[in-house]
Parts: sequence; C-alpha cells; structure tokens
Amino acid sequence: MSHLEDAVRFIKSENLPPSPGYSQAVDIRRGRIIYVAGQVALDRSGKVVGEGDLRAQAQQTFENLKATLEASGANFGNVVKLNYYFSDITQLTVVREVRDKFINTANPPASTAVEVKRLFREPFLIELEAVAVVPE
Repeated sequence: MSHLEDAVRFIKSENLPPSPGYSQAVDIRRGRIIYVAGQVALDRSGKVVGEGDLRAQAQQTFENLKATLEASGANFGNVVKLNYYFSDITQLTVVREVRDKFINTANPPASTAVEVKRLFREPFLIELEAVAVVPE
C-alpha cells in the first residue's frame, strides 16, 4: 500500500481568498474511495449524547465517524472531504476545535458547512459526512 501523499494532493490556490482550516480542493490520483453516511451524536446503544450541548455532540459525531472509517479500513488521515450540517452555524468555531483533534491540520480536508432549519431528529445539533481515500 502506498502513502496518501502519492494518492492525493490537497490544493490551496494563491488566486483564491485564504481558506483557514480547510483545503479548497483535493485531487485524487488513485486509491479506494469511501463515502461515509451522515453521522450524528448517538452512542453504541442508540442514545443521544450531549442533548443541547454542541461540543459534546460534535465529539460523539467525530468518534462515530472515526469508528466508521476504521470499519472501512481507513482513518482520519484518509479523509479528503467533510460536510457539516448545523442547526446553528454560529457555533462553527466549537466544532472546528473538536475537529482539529481528529484531522490532519497540516493538510485539512476540503469542507462544506451548511446551516439547516432542522436535522432528521429534534435533539441533533450537527450531522457530519465524509469522503476518504485509501491508497492502493
């Protein structure tokens, strides 16, 4: 198996505004692509973690994403794209603080953050999906 640096190139163009905390694009040259469905703050037994607490929900959501990646033969070093869905986008800084404990901050994934009126169930404050590349 080769290294991720051989399979992917993280892009930050000097012709675009600065993109602190994310890459503007990711060029996938080769590898196995994993699409991770939206993850929310549920524990293994299906109970909501951190009701009303975005930091706690973000932590559990990233833990769930980590478990899903590992079950797929990947880890956060393989993540090339993150999509965030928030009920309150003003809390993006809180989520980035949690995220930075998991991702490669030197080559952060491309990302999109969207505020939504509501997620699929009332107690959830954030949902997170990912795309990862595992070099072959």
